[in-house]
Amino acid sequence: MIYTTRMEPWRVIGLLSGTSMDGVDVAAVEFRLRAGVIESLPLGYSSLPYPETLRRELVSLTRSGDKGPSAWCGLETETGRVFATAARYGVEQLAGGRADLIGSLGQTVRHETVRGRTLGTLQLGGSARIAEATGLPVLADPRSRDVAAGGQGAPLAPVLDVLWLAGLFPPVGNTPPPGRVLALNLGGIANITVVGEGDPLAYDTGPGNALIDAAAELVGSEEGRDTDGTLAARGRVRSDLLERLLSDDYFRLHPPKTTGKEHFGIGYLRNALEAVPEVSAPDLLRTVTELTVRTVTEACAAHEAARVIVSGGGVANPVLMSGLRRELGRHGAELNTSGQHGITPDAKEAFLAALLGFLGMHGIAGNIASCTGAEGPRVLGTITPGNRPLSPPDPVGTPVTALRISTPSAFHTSDRESTCASSTWQ
Repeated sequence: MIYTTRMEPWRVIGLLSGTSMDGVDVAAVEFRLRAGVIESLPLGYSSLPYPETLRRELVSLTRSGDKGPSAWCGLETETGRVFATAARYGVEQLAGGRADLIGSLGQTVRHETVRGRTLGTLQLGGSARIAEATGLPVLADPRSRDVAAGGQGAPLAPVLDVLWLAGLFPPVGNTPPPGRVLALNLGGIANITVVGEGDPLAYDTGPGNALIDAAAELVGSEEGRDTDGTLAARGRVRSDLLERLLSDDYFRLHPPKTTGKEHFGIGYLRNALEAVPEVSAPDLLRTVTELTVRTVTEACAAHEAARVIVSGGGVANPVLMSGLRRELGRHGAELNTSGQHGITPDAKEAFLAALLGFLGMHGIAGNIASCTGAEGPRVLGTITPGNRPLSPPDPVGTPVTALRISTPSAFHTSDRESTCASSTWQ
């Protein structure tokens, strides 16, 4: 059960860097709890690129097992500085110079999973540097508590998806909304959230953009990615390579399950390429893109999806999106983007980081045990104080039932109806 707390607005900056390791996404969101519903007002979103040297070092680190403590320490320092800069940018440029809290998912550099069990997870991002740069409290490292409770530590997006879908498609009386709606995130790893089958279910379907990026790097793309699906659009699907890629045992595991670039990385791709005749660069990119299409569609079809709401960086890849529309359509499912329902596709994970910060600071569970496999709901994250002593709000015990995306006029109208004033840390 998720529980709520006091109702005054909190302005939160959300931060994270995904498995593409190309920069820090930052979102500013104002949250308020009213009658068991989290009302949210997105204030702005941006993405700040990593310095190229740092990006290359991060990618190299995650592929090498022989880096010493000095390398790790240096990368933690440099990553923390970039996150601190992004947090300050979020406060000053997106939140109008005022915020109450920073929520950070950090930069994942390792997510160790063996035979379906997550042994540990490691994120860089320097919460102390963020607190020092902004003067605000920081709630970071939310995955570790779920892992400690026996969970996979991922995906954490279901806490947003479940509440958001409930706000978008509330049942009328005892009648559920027509057709099952799934949330799909096309990040480095693709994952889905399923509601309407009893307890919510969420899991990683397999590679998303990360393997496409690895293929682009393998064929010598200067950007390390297939921008706008340009290479894939020129190629054809190599059925022999696709069959080899689909033979991976992960696709036959039952959820809850999670994976990462450690599994679906350049090594996985090279092993598959060694087993087939030479593949041209366009055909490689088209086949790897089709792998994401097929594995996502198979997962969505298994849950009889009528509508799939997609977010994440993959939304910008027209070849990937066209393939998903084609294959999902064959199963009778409509594909929407999260932007059609109030959350910019690129901003959703930073929005999630902000929400996890809000939930954790207010003593509300941030995981859904049926999705991560944890022993139960847990309040996630560790808190680094800002310039003032911590004064967390007192829980009041009302269940949270939904999250709604507000327009400025609606949010501020209901704000004037409230006698509560927002607390600030500045």
